[in-house]
Amino acid sequence: MAWLQQNAENKSSPLRKASVGSGLRGTVACGVDIGSTNLKVVLLDDEGTIVRRARVATPRDAAGLSIDTAALMRSLEEMILAACGDAYAVAAVSVAGIGEDGVLVDGSMRVLTDALSWFDPRRKRIFRSFKRALHDDELFDAYTDPARTMTGWKWSREQQLDAAATHWLAVTDFPGSRWSGRAFMSDTLASRTGAWRTSDRSWDRERVELTLGTMSLLPPVLAAGEVVGNLRIPSLLAAGVVVDSALVVAGGHDHPIGGWGVHQLSPGAVLDSMGTAEVVVLQAPEQQHHRQEGVDFAPGIRSDGRTLMRVEELSRNVAWASQDPDVGRCIRALIDGGLKPASVLQARHFRPGGRGGGRPSYSLDAPRDAHARASAVLGALAIAGAEAVEAVRAEATTVPVVRSAGGWSRSPGWLRIKESVSGYAAVPVGEPEVTAASAALLAATALGWSPDPKMIFSGA
Repeated sequence: MAWLQQNAENKSSPLRKASVGSGLRGTVACGVDIGSTNLKVVLLDDEGTIVRRARVATPRDAAGLSIDTAALMRSLEEMILAACGDAYAVAAVSVAGIGEDGVLVDGSMRVLTDALSWFDPRRKRIFRSFKRALHDDELFDAYTDPARTMTGWKWSREQQLDAAATHWLAVTDFPGSRWSGRAFMSDTLASRTGAWRTSDRSWDRERVELTLGTMSLLPPVLAAGEVVGNLRIPSLLAAGVVVDSALVVAGGHDHPIGGWGVHQLSPGAVLDSMGTAEVVVLQAPEQQHHRQEGVDFAPGIRSDGRTLMRVEELSRNVAWASQDPDVGRCIRALIDGGLKPASVLQARHFRPGGRGGGRPSYSLDAPRDAHARASAVLGALAIAGAEAVEAVRAEATTVPVVRSAGGWSRSPGWLRIKESVSGYAAVPVGEPEVTAASAALLAATALGWSPDPKMIFSGA
């Protein structure tokens, strides 16, 4: 893909100040992160300063499973309005976020179905209903398991549908599709479906028809950084917080977008993002023709290479072990650094639950002491993370530096455990909202701006 020619038709970027309504506002690029737990918005100026940020809980249904898409749209528009205030106007917006949730919509982008969350326990039953018909798993970007988007497609088709369904949209792409009036799917989200091949940028018709029913429901696939269209939010235009020429820029899956942002800060770096899960990401300069065990692919961001990614469970394993209150207290003290680990970190007395919902367990010879058990749990999770880093680093041309991000990266005890097990010290990224900041950088790049990544990710 000729990335140097990308968006050549959009050379006229807004000025630093835009006259909107009766006032003069600073123009900004807006990055959005739709997370499983929280929504984040950051506003970035053309030099690389994050001038405003906002965060609210991700709106969900009464059961806490599906994202409420109507409430999602209200929340995002209110967050952008509040973040801009009377000082800023948005010149471009890009949205990154969760990878597998999505909905069927009609021609006016009215939502017709619930979004089956990637962690919804009903996925296992749905996946079993078509698993035996699948083949050639190694040809696709992501290993096939219940979390893949195909399961959500099957779920959508099982619901009572309005016959007017025209597209399936990923929840992460839904705001950009609504705001631009153009349905699309980001290519890094296509990679999460289990039916997309980055190698030739094509869908597998058999898998799509098996689960979604018809290829006609798939919107066009756009690369991260492509301009989707103009940003049309009447309420925000009326409030003067969006310039007339504002753009919607394709974003995509949160981890590849965050990994690309950190790659701009530290070229060739591995991002070790530790939140609900531990996700290790590398922007590889060339197309890989083989894969390491457990490593998923996605297209490279603004490059002809690939994104390499491996996911390990964190919070679910800790929650399982913390059902024993004494073990839970010790885990928290170890993570915070107030308690030193026992000498069983690398004894593998704990077997983490992993891909596809595998159940955690202790080995038969695991110690009964709460402190030792807590140490064994964190040691096993640190080993899994180190193995994930080594799996993606095996594809790098040099030994890359590891940069850490996410909530766990701000826990000193956990970082010491990670270093003692892995033998390397990851360098934390200062900016706490790596994905939202990276999405803002993607939007800024589409405008022709060249903000300084060191300013963006310093966390100042």
